[in-house]
Amino acid sequence: MPGEMSTIIGGKEFNWKSQTFVMGVINVTPDSFSGDGIDSNVDLAVKRAVEFEKQGCHILDIGGESTRPSITYGKTSRTPIEVEENRVIPAIKAISEAVAVPISVDTYKASIAEKAIEAGASLVNDVWGFTKDSRMASVVSERNLPVVLMHNQDHTFYSDMVNDIINRLEDLKNDAINAGVSESNIILDPGIGFGKTVTQNIELFRSLERLQELNSPILIGSSRKSTIGKILDLPADQRMEGTAATLVISILKGVDVVRVHDVKEMMRVVKMTDAIVRS
Repeated sequence: MPGEMSTIIGGKEFNWKSQTFVMGVINVTPDSFSGDGIDSNVDLAVKRAVEFEKQGCHILDIGGESTRPSITYGKTSRTPIEVEENRVIPAIKAISEAVAVPISVDTYKASIAEKAIEAGASLVNDVWGFTKDSRMASVVSERNLPVVLMHNQDHTFYSDMVNDIINRLEDLKNDAINAGVSESNIILDPGIGFGKTVTQNIELFRSLERLQELNSPILIGSSRKSTIGKILDLPADQRMEGTAATLVISILKGVDVVRVHDVKEMMRVVKMTDAIVRS
């Protein structure tokens, strides 16, 4: 059984306040916003997974559909479900056979999640927090798996942004618990860059400590995001230093997991920040 504020992911216990955990991103897409998509090249996906494992990554997040806002805010998915499946499932199966790191599937579709779990995934990362597919909660709860529930919306209007996000995340958490998901299996993500302007993202970073009110582990996915690009006027592949700054702030404010594209460099940032903050 997991201890207080800990979660079992892929047979490994994550003690949330002991350190900051790093989730490495592997996009098996041709159109990733971050410029690191490798389409359906399974060999390249496995090579990257093995590299990330050697670099100390704690979780691998595999996604087969770009989550750039112009795509996810549409009424229909731009990626047909069979295309997403053909990208994600072979990659997860091959990666699970090559590494010991727990694997997360980045999807909001229950059928993809089911097949990903069969292929070796042990965490579901749902950018719509169970709100786009009514079957997703049962897929997770029946298998007693952990899940990341992210705050997301298709507009940028708030009455009081930070409170609105906290209240919405609390609702998503309670809905998941009511659907049978164990509270210890729930990780919350405030959704940097989703349904938020640059100014709103900055305000959210300034208020991240407020998320501790939710009494759940918090994940931040700020790596290479457009807010960094707009502030620094840099393309996605040149946002490493800006990403590092957001990670340091996030760790200072109590975040438990950081989702990154540049594992080697961000592991160093996390390790140094943890030495100061968590010791």
